[in-house]
This record gives sequence, C-alpha cells and structure tokens, in this order.
Amino acid sequence: MDAMILAAGLGTRLRPLTDHTPKAMIEVGGVPMLERVARRLIAAGADRLIINTSYLAEVIEDYVRAQDGFGVPALFSREDPGPLETGGALLAARPLFRGDAPFFLHNADIATDLPLDALYAAHTAAGDPLATVAVLDRPSTRKLLFDDDGLLGRVDEGKGVDLRVRPARGPVVALPFAGVHVLAPRFPALLTETGAFSILEPYLRLAGAGERILPYRVDGSAWLDIGRPEQLEAARRRFAGA
Repeated sequence: MDAMILAAGLGTRLRPLTDHTPKAMIEVGGVPMLERVARRLIAAGADRLIINTSYLAEVIEDYVRAQDGFGVPALFSREDPGPLETGGALLAARPLFRGDAPFFLHNADIATDLPLDALYAAHTAAGDPLATVAVLDRPSTRKLLFDDDGLLGRVDEGKGVDLRVRPARGPVVALPFAGVHVLAPRFPALLTETGAFSILEPYLRLAGAGERILPYRVDGSAWLDIGRPEQLEAARRRFAGA
C-alpha cells in the first residue's frame, strides 16, 4: 500500500529550533520525526512512501535518499512557493498514487504509538468507506462530530463554530482528530477544491453528499503533537529511547 507523510510544515512555533531544521526532521527519542513515522507505516504494511516537502525541502529529501527510503521506494511532492495544507498536499501528490488500495495519510509532527495496522484493518472491514480517521478523547477546542453513519460536522469552540452538513442519525459524539487517516483509493479523484486547503473541507462536503468517513478510536494510545516547545519536550520524555 501507499502511505503519504505530510512533512511540509514550517514549524514557526518551534523557532529558533526550526530556523535551519524542518519540523519533520526534529528528533524525538533520537530519531527524526519523519523517520519515526515512516518506519511505523512500513511496519504496518506500507511498501511505498510519498512525502510532501516545502520548507527546507532539500534537507528532508537528501536525508530520505541517504536512508534509501527506509527500505521502500520514496517519492517526493514538492510544494512551491509554500505548503498547501492537508487537502492541497494530497491533491498535488495525486499523480504519484498507484490508486490500487486504501492508503495512509499521516502528519509528520505526531508522535504516537496508535495501532496503525488495526486502523487499516478497521477501514478495509467497514465496506468501502471513503475514509477512516483516528480520533481520541483528549482536551481540545476543535472536534469532529460523528453519528451512526460517520462524520456529520465539526465544532471549534474557540471560534464559535458548530457546522453540520446533514441531519444526525442516532447519537452524536464529538472527538478530536489524531492526524492519521486511511483513505479509499478513489478519494483523490473526488477533490474539487484548489490551492491550499484543509482536508476537512472535502471531508465535510462529501459527508454531506452521503459518503462515509468513519472514526476509529485510539483512546489510551500515546499521542503528542510536537508543534510547540513544551509539547516537543513532552514527546521527548515519553519516547526517550523508544
């Protein structure tokens, strides 16, 4: 299967650490985050990597080539002049996907031990959903809304947003997203958005049109976003030597 790693982030909140080092190359447990994510994806069955790059792209690309793709073919989708966000990155990389099986999409700045193989298995067992997204119950002002049929909206308490794209079917649960997806191979062809955009835009548009985007709960898994200095230090403590 293909796996795409989102590695184009600027890491502005980690400066000066990211002045000369891409956020995806920041080390946790003595290993660059990109490599940590890549090796976990490969262990879960990925036999081909697609990595988007932008800020300090050469640093990432040279490292991956020096590591021989961590043992699998590795392709790069360079975003110029700047990052295209989650959805735009996937659209730009669309020609690189084989399109023959569900694929992983994984943020490079998420340090986690969530069970990737189980996430993939849940997706393939669910009867061709458009996507399955990892979620976990944690403190957050931004959450996705799910009912018996899957994604139906999102809330952002900080901005007063409560968006629902269809009527609820059964109880509604609000859960923060964990930055890891499994997507059907047909998903990239359904993108109509352009430029830089969040993947939540097509997710919500397509959920409103009847597509199923399912949650996969990973409560109890270690999960740390390294985007801020205090979060990075917490991840380094949690994954020291791991």
